[in-house]
Amino acid sequence: MSCPICGKTTDKRFRPFCSKRCADVDLGKWLDGDYALPSNDPEDIEKALEEVDRERAKPH
Repeated sequence: MSCPICGKTTDKRFRPFCSKRCADVDLGKWLDGDYALPSNDPEDIEKALEEVDRERAKPH
């Protein structure tokens, strides 16, 4: 099995990763919201559009 972050061989101590560093990189991706499942729920779509509108209205 190879590490999903860098492709090196996994280490059983950090499985499915090869090192603590790659495990931490993956955790960071989760915390930053890089991993997400798409939603077709109309309420989710409406909330997302409202958030985009709020961001666009902010002075830059």
